[in-house]
Amino acid sequence: MPQLPVLETAELPSDAVEVGRITDAWGVKGWFKVLPYSSNPEALLAAKSWLLQPAEKGAKSFFAGTVLLPIRQARTHSDSVVAWAQGVDDRDAAEALRGARIFVPRANFPVAGDDEYYWVDLIGLPVVNREGVALGTVRDLLPTGPQTTLVLAYEHEGKPHERMIPFVSAYVDKVDLAGRCITVDWQPDY
Repeated sequence: MPQLPVLETAELPSDAVEVGRITDAWGVKGWFKVLPYSSNPEALLAAKSWLLQPAEKGAKSFFAGTVLLPIRQARTHSDSVVAWAQGVDDRDAAEALRGARIFVPRANFPVAGDDEYYWVDLIGLPVVNREGVALGTVRDLLPTGPQTTLVLAYEHEGKPHERMIPFVSAYVDKVDLAGRCITVDWQPDY
């Protein structure tokens, strides 16, 4: 019978952000592989502990609700992250975590550099142009290779629409996180 890790139950903070999921065991000493939801998983690597929730569908978890997983080590490996956690000491214990969703409180994210933003902070912000015309609300961000594109949701004549604006300095004048608004050089008819 495999030895399952003993995990402490926890409350999911209101600012928790889902940053990845555990995909499989990695090696035989309790390490496991994580699929990060960011190409730059700084928040995942910086956190000393992760909050886990069972997979929404697919793999069955041995735990319910939210649990705390203290992290011993985490590092990038190819296009994923590998980690080793307290109480996860062999392959069987690591496999038992398969499918778990990983959350980190937003307050624990590393500070973003100048003119750098976490996507989670941009989603939901209203976007206006230089004239103050509302263009929509950021619904998503789309990586398109050399740049990222803001995907805005808006309504026109009672019907939902989508507008895309490149998230580059040529079009984005100001991102005001405190004031919760993005100002762009863009017109509604573009």
